Amino acid sequence: MTPHANTHPGAIGRWRTLPSAGRRAAVSLIVMLLAWELIAHSPRLFGFEVPYLGVLPAPSAVIGEWVMLLGDAHYWGSWYLSFTRVFAGFISALLLGVPLGLWFAISPTMRNLFFPVFEMLRPVPPIAWVPAAIIFWPTQELSIISVIFLGAFYTITLNTYNGGRRVDLAIIQSARSMGASRSNIFRRIVLPGTLPSIVAGAAIGMGITWEVVVAAELISGGNGGGGGGLGLFMWDAYLAGNHEQILVGMLSIGLAGYFSSGLLRRFGGLLTPWLSRN
Repeated sequence: MTPHANTHPGAIGRWRTLPSAGRRAAVSLIVMLLAWELIAHSPRLFGFEVPYLGVLPAPSAVIGEWVMLLGDAHYWGSWYLSFTRVFAGFISALLLGVPLGLWFAISPTMRNLFFPVFEMLRPVPPIAWVPAAIIFWPTQELSIISVIFLGAFYTITLNTYNGGRRVDLAIIQSARSMGASRSNIFRRIVLPGTLPSIVAGAAIGMGITWEVVVAAELISGGNGGGGGGLGLFMWDAYLAGNHEQILVGMLSIGLAGYFSSGLLRRFGGLLTPWLSRN
């Protein structure tokens, strides 16, 4: 190598430095966008319209609409409202679901008394609680947050419970035989053994909250001022016949859920370094 050789990698070099999972994700995204663009232009390119999918606006039109919305305060206000609702509902579910799941796992009395009720209520979809939430809570904002809370609560609680039940009893009995107290067993054995399940439940629950917030905002009507969240943003786009904005709202929710769950998994990896893979 000469002293002045260029050591900066080009586009091919940067592509090769990406993890294999990142390359696969990029390829799948590019293929999907190209197929979508071809389907959207199928009447002009092929002389016929692809059933159902052919009525979708092309991704180039959606991206153009999205770029225009980046300077729209109403769009970012919708983002802000949905994000704050998701954050409030998810944190509430985490703070209540993790202790309850651990309590179910370590206490036979608690499990026998209350777990059947939990299992009976768990199959009820969060959206089914919207009418009751609107009646029960004094404000629409609280009703939306309560429905979001239910969306994450059952998943977090059940994953925590299952993780606690899978902790090896032989380890617990060995610790007891060596004089470990119940608090030490919980802090040093039960809680670390349950953490992977808590992280998995939290990541799944975060995805569910972004699904629920849209329906809750659509049904309850938002807060009526400054934008009603991404759910009402999409509904207003539908009423206006703006299909591009509908897809912008859908993609916004997808990105929000993807990155929120990814951040939770990354944080969970820091909490459980013994599970990291090379």
